[in-house]
Amino acid sequence: MSDNSAASLRQGNVRGLMWMLVCGVFMSGMHASIRHVSAEVHPFEIAFFRLLFGLLPLAPWFIKLGWSPLKTNRLGLLTLRGALNVLCMLAFFYSLSITPLAEVTALVFTAPIFATILAMLVFGERAGVLRWGAIVVGFLGAMVVVRPGFQEIGQGQILALFAAVVWGVCMVLIKSLGRTETSLTITVYMSLVMAPLSLIPALWVWQWPTVEQFAWLAMIGILGGIGQMAMAEALKVGETHVVMPIDFTRLIWISVIAYLAFAEVPGLYTWIGGAMIFAATAFIAWRERTAAVSPGV
Repeated sequence: MSDNSAASLRQGNVRGLMWMLVCGVFMSGMHASIRHVSAEVHPFEIAFFRLLFGLLPLAPWFIKLGWSPLKTNRLGLLTLRGALNVLCMLAFFYSLSITPLAEVTALVFTAPIFATILAMLVFGERAGVLRWGAIVVGFLGAMVVVRPGFQEIGQGQILALFAAVVWGVCMVLIKSLGRTETSLTITVYMSLVMAPLSLIPALWVWQWPTVEQFAWLAMIGILGGIGQMAMAEALKVGETHVVMPIDFTRLIWISVIAYLAFAEVPGLYTWIGGAMIFAATAFIAWRERTAAVSPGV
């Protein structure tokens, strides 16, 4: 690899890391909002409104660019991603409503492991010993957080793990789409495909939200829409096995929010696991910024 190619790769990875940090902050806010409103609104209905209101952050782009974000030659793959993402979202939202926030977040951290393996198979990406070691440490950190819960895995944990597997597949599809489509196009089609599909299960549990609930649902959609765009951009400009470990920092954000909003105090395992996760992601970020390494290092 030439010096210019290596420098370009490193710059893309650093941008991807920053976008993933943005994604983590906004997604954490969305997850906490889901927990709050799910006390009165069914998670399936929340999922529909998240997708519906998720189009609001995209409105300025349509005003600026017209209908060009809808132009694509990969409608089939965009539709497949949306259909799989509906299953993932429904399972994840339901798990958030019945399981502690930090525990669900930690379980979903297994998604990058599936995404990394799939990316290696699909795109031929290489992850060397150091990066794999950091990913494994981060994953083990997540497992330390939920270790007590593994004595008896409940419905919420099973749903969270199912969501993680499907989301890992979706991340690989986003990576593939990012080679030809803009982050805006990927995000727009996510809502356009998923909103009508999610309406079907929502109708079975439908109740009209109050004005206050509508406000919360709108905020969930806006936070999720921005977070999704940041995720798509991160996967587009950076390598999957580099940018995804940064998503582990979401556990820190969600633990703080859970404590302030719901008085959920993370236990010792959460802090030990969080320290492992932070160490792993900090190492990856430091290496991408300072070391002149090849993609496989």
